Amino acid sequence: MKKIVVASAMALCLSGMVQAQALKTPAPSTLQTIKQEFGLGSIELSYSRPSAKGRAVMGELVPYGKVWRTGANNATTLTFSDDVTIGGKTVKAGKYGLLSIPDAKEWTLIITKDLNVTSPSAYNEANDVVRVKAPAMNVAMKAETFTMQFQNITNNTCELHLRWENAMVALPISMDVDGKVMTQIDQVMNKDNRPYYAAAQYYYDNGKDLKVAKEWADKAVAANPNAFWMTLLNARICAKMGDKAGAKAMAQKTIDLATKAKNDDYIKMANDLLKTL
Repeated sequence: MKKIVVASAMALCLSGMVQAQALKTPAPSTLQTIKQEFGLGSIELSYSRPSAKGRAVMGELVPYGKVWRTGANNATTLTFSDDVTIGGKTVKAGKYGLLSIPDAKEWTLIITKDLNVTSPSAYNEANDVVRVKAPAMNVAMKAETFTMQFQNITNNTCELHLRWENAMVALPISMDVDGKVMTQIDQVMNKDNRPYYAAAQYYYDNGKDLKVAKEWADKAVAANPNAFWMTLLNARICAKMGDKAGAKAMAQKTIDLATKAKNDDYIKMANDLLKTL
């Protein structure tokens, strides 16, 4: 009888342990992973987001003058799919830690090879890849939860904004996209199946040789006579070159083709171009 009682008690105990182990509660500082397309690749950011919860943050919860893991819980990381430039230095493609040393007027932002720094004592300056000084800006809208996001994104540049309480700093990041694209164009334009439209579009968008762009746009239109998006690009190139007659002819062709295709967006864009000529 005793054995049965003991076994029953053990079963109840184990059942309670299983139930306790299965209990899941919200994390006080939630993990966020952001993957931002940038240039020809991407940047991935992973960090934990603490909240103020009525506490003074800058200079208190986040002490001034000390290395901060730039988040909560685990180390904050950045993964670059391609080489980037930060603070005038090349940062090779790969995964890095992001650390900071906050201060009232200026932060030091650190890209480190160490992926496990969660306290000032674990920091080793010898693992720094680059350090960047960033002015601390005071913003009117208070951020209750620590937030990082990519902003001001262009083909070649972006900024990683860090915000908490009323403080914000920005880390500029750039990539040699133009050099890579131009190399690709040089390679693919020497093949039989040439991407005339894509190459002409890139030349038009990035201030390259318009005569070459026009030549490629003409070839794209000739090979795809019903492609109204290609005729519109051709019209825009003509307009940029100062060829109003050519721009008008191509814009009208765009309207005719887009009307047949029932594409109101391109009809409007072609009409908008005609109004500028």
